[in-house]
Amino acid sequence: MIALITGATSGIGRATAEAFADLDYQLILCGRRQDRLDELEQQLGAQTQVTTLNFDVRDWADVNDAISNLPDEWKAIDILVNSAGNAYGMSAIQDGDPSDWDLMIDGNVQGLLYVSKAVMPGMVERKRGHIVNLSSVAGKETYPNGAVYCASKAAVEALSAGMRLDMTQHGIKVTNIAPGAVETEFSMVRFKGDKERADKIYQGFIPLTAEDIADTIVFAVTAPGHVTIADITILASAQAGAQTIHRK
Repeated sequence: MIALITGATSGIGRATAEAFADLDYQLILCGRRQDRLDELEQQLGAQTQVTTLNFDVRDWADVNDAISNLPDEWKAIDILVNSAGNAYGMSAIQDGDPSDWDLMIDGNVQGLLYVSKAVMPGMVERKRGHIVNLSSVAGKETYPNGAVYCASKAAVEALSAGMRLDMTQHGIKVTNIAPGAVETEFSMVRFKGDKERADKIYQGFIPLTAEDIADTIVFAVTAPGHVTIADITILASAQAGAQTIHRK
């Protein structure tokens, strides 16, 4: 079993790589930070076969070149996990920074499309495969000061449904995973390195971990052949909605 994971150098992507290594899946780990890819290859290479690809999902030429030039023994990708994504800024839409909007739309929507486009034709040809898209509870529930991020994740929800409509006839499963509050470096990115502000997001309750989401991805991809786990929303036990969190 060969799995390609984007955003593999941190957070949910990294936790998924580690969980898949425990299943002895062969791993194609993708990310922008070569030093982290090298470290992960060394770590997980002790358990399974690992290769790495260094590219930015927002660059179609780089994505296509990297994936199309995989060695023959790595081309038959069984599982694609579209984990790469981002959030930048948190302000009312009229105060938003267009450069932040570009980063979110390009990373969360175009990036997912570009990597999927590079992988899907091979799955269709082989008549098998499984695509896992990382959405968010923000894709299901828009909240104040997050309109563009929520819109980008709502697009992931729509793309997951559309992929399923187009791909099921070719024997390909599509799973949409929508996590709630997961404590990763995500908030540090969103608040552009403001650790105090990022830490406040997770105060007063026990958030989800990247490993919780990775366990759910494993559940989806190891379901029996006749079962498709189409859509899962995962919340922390203290969380009732995107921004409804009962803190102590």
